[in-house]
Amino acid sequence: MASRRIGWVLALTATFTLVEIVGGLISGSLALLADAGHMFTDVAALTLAMVGSKIAQRKAVAAHHFGNLRWEVMAAMLNGLALFVIGAMITVEAFHRMRTPQEIDAILFGIVAALGLGVNLISLRVLHGHHHNDINVRGAYLHIVGDVLGSVGAVAAALVIHFTGWLPADAIISVFISLLVLRSAWRLVKDSGQILLDRVPTHVPVDDVETLLLDAPGVTRVHDLHVWTVTSGLVAISAHVVVPDLESHPVVLRHLELGMNALGIHHVTLQLETGDHCGGEHCGDHDVPTPVARSAAIPPVP
Repeated sequence: MASRRIGWVLALTATFTLVEIVGGLISGSLALLADAGHMFTDVAALTLAMVGSKIAQRKAVAAHHFGNLRWEVMAAMLNGLALFVIGAMITVEAFHRMRTPQEIDAILFGIVAALGLGVNLISLRVLHGHHHNDINVRGAYLHIVGDVLGSVGAVAAALVIHFTGWLPADAIISVFISLLVLRSAWRLVKDSGQILLDRVPTHVPVDDVETLLLDAPGVTRVHDLHVWTVTSGLVAISAHVVVPDLESHPVVLRHLELGMNALGIHHVTLQLETGDHCGGEHCGDHDVPTPVARSAAIPPVP
């Protein structure tokens, strides 16, 4: 359901991005071209969000294609870098137009800007009510909120030009929209960069992960714990877990997998060990103080 809603918003946004480019070129409005650039950032972000949502629906399949999944993240990074260039070009052109204003068809400018505002409001309505429960939908929703602000500014500039003839309004609002573009581009580059660097995802509390592993019955120590994002919507974990009672390993493993799933981690790789030997990089960092009492009873896992 989430991927379908994101898909509808993506189709609307991508289509109207082209409309704004054509409208900006015909009307002579830099603000429309700037707003088209801002909407293009959302096309990139929405595409990544939709991919993440689909991956979340096919966790078992996605887990076997780590290398291929990184292509979506690489594409997001390249889009973000390209948008930095677009934002800078819009800003330079805006300052040039402030010094030498160009003639603008205010009526066409206003019609296209108003249609853009309508498209963005429809997109918000499609996503509203679902952005609190799904991280991909929430990201898409926030991007569209930025689009609404850009469209409102474009409509305001068109009205000012139409009723007063003050052409610098187009350039001024273009600078404002270019700042929105740069902000969106930065978020895209930052988020994709964190994934490519295998950083711990911000929405996964590592302390809770460690606590859940250590609180499992039978566990005496956890070491070499790593949590990272493979791509949007797919979080992975690997860890060494010491459980002295060999016979309890299947039950403990199932218990830990269910706990990780509850935290939003759906690709789980846990190596259960029985002895105290540790050749990893973080040995002894996460010890359980009373291993004898904890390994006494292991409740069944449904």
